[in-house]
Amino acid sequence: MAARERTPNVKLGALVQQCRWASNGEFARAVNRAGTEAGYKLRYDESAVSHWLSGTRPMAKYQNVVLETLTRRLRRPVTAFEAGFADQPDVQPCCTDTVAGLVDLGSVDMDPSRRGVLGAGLYSIALTIPDWPDVIGRFERLRSDPHTRIGMAEVESVIAMTERISELDDRFGGRTARPMAAAFMVNNIAPHLKATASDDVRKAMLSAAADHLYLTGYMAVDERMDLLGQSYYTKALELALAAGDHLTYCTTLRGMSVQAVELGHGAEALRFADAAAAASPEAGPRMRAFLAGQQAHALAQNRDRGGALGKLREAEAAMEQAESKAKAHGSYDPASLSYHVAQVRYELGDREGAIRALQHSEKVRPAVYRRARVRHRAMIAEWQLEAGRLEEAVQNWHLALDDFPHVQSGRADDRFRRMLSTTRPHRRNPHVRELLERARPIAPRPA
Repeated sequence: MAARERTPNVKLGALVQQCRWASNGEFARAVNRAGTEAGYKLRYDESAVSHWLSGTRPMAKYQNVVLETLTRRLRRPVTAFEAGFADQPDVQPCCTDTVAGLVDLGSVDMDPSRRGVLGAGLYSIALTIPDWPDVIGRFERLRSDPHTRIGMAEVESVIAMTERISELDDRFGGRTARPMAAAFMVNNIAPHLKATASDDVRKAMLSAAADHLYLTGYMAVDERMDLLGQSYYTKALELALAAGDHLTYCTTLRGMSVQAVELGHGAEALRFADAAAAASPEAGPRMRAFLAGQQAHALAQNRDRGGALGKLREAEAAMEQAESKAKAHGSYDPASLSYHVAQVRYELGDREGAIRALQHSEKVRPAVYRRARVRHRAMIAEWQLEAGRLEEAVQNWHLALDDFPHVQSGRADDRFRRMLSTTRPHRRNPHVRELLERARPIAPRPA
């Protein structure tokens, strides 16, 4: 039987071209030098590189040496998947190498031809929340690049970019802004995480990176790529822990609870919400309201009426205290609290109370949050239709359609499809026919 032909490693070939070595022998000698630093006596030569390029992979224990050699030459992290030494990118929440996982995750996310890999996984209800000892172990093994040093200027650039992407996300939805966030993560943040820095700068960079990853995860969830969102959220937790950043850690756990409750996983939503509250014993009133509101929603979905209403009272009391102090732009506000009131009321069977609370939320929400406006007006319409108020529902769906063409959001698309399915029994109504005629040209592509 003839031997099976190997598939050339075109990924490695592309990286070698980028490195611009004079010959494959020069690449091999660079690997040998790196191996010496790691305690290996390697004797690779030009023929070994030729074998790698033809599809043979280096021995597993030496692959990291080859990857480190490429990383040093290119001045950016190179992962096993990018070099063609792994068949799948590391997009699972259990990855043990945080920076390599970030690069694999972002590299696939920013490449439209490979993003199908990310949408194939299912949301995991068995996700383990990273703990402190595990995270510290990962970052103690992270070696700094002695050739690159960063300061607070680089930290400020990450913070500024995250803020700009967040503004785009609020206006246009996660599908528009997330590829930009992923590219920035791979090309800027990942190298910064391996650069030499003072302790203060390193912690500040880890914190800024965690916040960027939380936002990227939120945008993935908004597009309904839920395994991808989980992966970003888990990386954000790891970085926030390593930075000692309790605010981003708790915010991320709360985001994970929101994702779970929207998917109907009430027990997991409550687990994440409770973990966020437990991790923030010294939180200010606005954060306490932020976390208690989410706990209330999760408890209501678990049919714990008393617990849900109790947490809602806690959230309202904390918000009253927070509103007496200076406000922070983009933070938890009365509109967000009213949204939680609406969700709790709805889960507990008070549809009319839910409608009133969500209408109040929309009344006080700043106009910049266009995606939220689309989703919440559609939710009001759904609840009104359930209450038999068809014409009012149609009016709110029209209001949602005013903004819908400007928002690239999987969650907004879900509400659009929900509109189509719930109005189907009423298609003979002239108001519904007019609504559907208006909706037809702007319908999202099939999921």
